[in-house]
Amino acid sequence: MATYPTKLAEAFASKALEIYYANAVAEGITNSDYEGEIRDKSSILNILTFSKLGAHTYTGATMSVDDLEESNAQLITNVAKYFYYKVKSYDKFRSFIKNPEGTILSQTALELKKIIDTYVLGFWNKVGAGNRIGTDYTTGTASVDASGVVTGVGTSFTSAMEGKPFQILGQTSWYIIDTVTSGTELQIYDDLDDTGTGAYTGGAVGGTTYTIQAATPVQVTSSTIFAQLGALKVKLDKQGIPAEGRFAVLPPEVTDLVTQNANFNPSGVSSAYDKMTVNGLGGNGRIGGQLKGFEIFQSPYVVGSGTADDGWHILAGHKSAITFAMGFVETGMEDLIGNFGKAYKSLNVYGAKVPDERRKALAELFAKL
Repeated sequence: MATYPTKLAEAFASKALEIYYANAVAEGITNSDYEGEIRDKSSILNILTFSKLGAHTYTGATMSVDDLEESNAQLITNVAKYFYYKVKSYDKFRSFIKNPEGTILSQTALELKKIIDTYVLGFWNKVGAGNRIGTDYTTGTASVDASGVVTGVGTSFTSAMEGKPFQILGQTSWYIIDTVTSGTELQIYDDLDDTGTGAYTGGAVGGTTYTIQAATPVQVTSSTIFAQLGALKVKLDKQGIPAEGRFAVLPPEVTDLVTQNANFNPSGVSSAYDKMTVNGLGGNGRIGGQLKGFEIFQSPYVVGSGTADDGWHILAGHKSAITFAMGFVETGMEDLIGNFGKAYKSLNVYGAKVPDERRKALAELFAKL
């Protein structure tokens, strides 16, 4: 009898995860390619990547061998959520597992979907510099010194530009704005997050034109949405990102704009466009077809809003970019003191990581209505 409550709690947690996996957007846009085991809130998992190899011209002479340079990023399950509630009896609890629709089991799974989808879609800020679509800021001219201090002439830099991509004419790489100290001065660094040390290696550049990418949101309408999705596609194409496995997550308002576009053809794009509203216990938001090479998801948890000031941070990319780990590490049931009821408790931990090498596999559309 002592093991029965534990097995019942484990069955409940397992069923909740099954429903979560069937409904969460996060499951469709992340990967679980990590090494290690989730044990607790501070589990450290390894993400292995290899540097890009190149082909060499054969001249008949002795060939040079390349080293397989391995990069090891670490993912930490540093977010923990718990569920703790009482039920009348073991039999009542067991009935939830057998018939999850409309019960506390479905509510548990959908709450898990909400918090994790919100968490994963928050990784829009890990998009590689240069992979953002929005309204660029190019006013005036600027120069950059050897330490990455940008001095503008005729500029009005603002703190809202911190974290935005920066590139000055003559540079081939994009950099990240770290701090804005005044309307005419800001600091840029190399586009590194996992291994970044606050270094700038782009060299000094004299006064010339520059671009702060997606400084403010661009308006999205039914007539522009296809072209804007196409622009995201081009960003990934230029980075050599595989076509298979790409995704874009749209807020419901933007999904509606897709259906209003003159190019929209439900029968030609997908046989499931009549299922754009969430299905079953919440639906994972899959629209069912592809637009511009992206599998389209719909989610109300896309970060931001459609207002001019905020804008949506619409995330697109390839599943290889975000590595996600999640699991129930503790589950159990207990008797309530002074009460004939029982209590279920569980601890869920999760975490995600975008290694520096994979930031180029993400893109963002910063949009407003």
